[in-house]
Amino acid sequence: MPELVIVYLSNVWSVMLELSPWLLVGAAAAGVLHVVLPEGFIHRQLSGRGGVLKAVGLGVPLPLCSCGVIPAGLGLKKDGASNGAAIGFITATPQTGVDSILVSASFLGWPFAVSKVVAALVTGVSGGMLADAVGGPVDGLVEAEGEHAHSRDWQGMIAHAVDLIRMIWGWLLFGILLSAAISTFLPEDAFAGLSGAGIGLAFGAVLGISLPLYVCATASVPIAAALVAAGMPTGAAMVFLMAGPATNVATLGAVYRAFGSKILAVYLINIVIGSAAFGLGYEALFGAVTGAVRHGHEHTAWWMALGAGMLSAMLVWFALEDLRGLLSRRRAEASTAAVDVAVDGMTCGSCAARLERLLLATDGVESASVSIASNRAVVVGVPVEAVTAVIQDAGFTVAS
Repeated sequence: MPELVIVYLSNVWSVMLELSPWLLVGAAAAGVLHVVLPEGFIHRQLSGRGGVLKAVGLGVPLPLCSCGVIPAGLGLKKDGASNGAAIGFITATPQTGVDSILVSASFLGWPFAVSKVVAALVTGVSGGMLADAVGGPVDGLVEAEGEHAHSRDWQGMIAHAVDLIRMIWGWLLFGILLSAAISTFLPEDAFAGLSGAGIGLAFGAVLGISLPLYVCATASVPIAAALVAAGMPTGAAMVFLMAGPATNVATLGAVYRAFGSKILAVYLINIVIGSAAFGLGYEALFGAVTGAVRHGHEHTAWWMALGAGMLSAMLVWFALEDLRGLLSRRRAEASTAAVDVAVDGMTCGSCAARLERLLLATDGVESASVSIASNRAVVVGVPVEAVTAVIQDAGFTVAS
């Protein structure tokens, strides 16, 4: 048993070495985009002719998972984008991103990474055009994710990049640990017979798992790579990393509420057929000659070890930060002397988490709880004026 634990920990470190440098580079690139693109640029470009193509083209490199793409995509519609532009953005964006492309190339090779980008572009455009063709009423839209998240200078760039990793740290850790477990405990040929049993069976099983669950395009790459290394067809990994990030129960519910049942049907059918088609195409072209990149190297480069160390420190920091926040929320909710205010402008869990961190960092605050579900902040230790000042400085407003 101790030997098995050592092997498992070694595999965890190998995954960290493969994942960390490219994840950090991708997050940094996303931070640069945040600073370089003018405020409101994306929203201004997604109306009129070519809206679908622009939405998909701009959305593909953005590192937004499902939790962030829904308010952003629906906000585009509220600001005048067509149904097709919004659906194209929501379809393509969570499938990929700068960080996801680099991590996919590291684990599964550049042919896989490039194919995934092409798949996101094609399914985004086809889904958007079909949505425009179907039409239908649109109501109940939420506000777009605000541009107030960070300043547009080098400090804002770093803060934006760190926030991207903070948003998915739990999924990253889960993916790393599960990937190492698969490599450690599954026999090398565990899925070797899956292709022989029928590629349709493999694709169907992957679709059944990935459609309802939240799958992060970046954090789930190590899982897909480990399954491929254990014998799963590489085309099935393509299906997993296309359908999983673009769909989950929350995303499907949001699309239904905002666009109606016809566009929801178009959205879902487009992703299912598109992911299966690209999975089959990739398997036919590359499946027989490519596979998962092996975790680990004979010689570990210093920059890989540095990246793994940096990411490890960040994961520990984010875990402690979330634990502190959980304890603080419990104290705030149990207190009878808390300041309870309604907050306008929050569009996703990341907004609420950021505001909660700012409140907790304020002098005198003993505990704080911010809920996106109720759009309220509950704070103990400072007067309502101080709470209001922090909320407004963060770019939100206190509702009357």
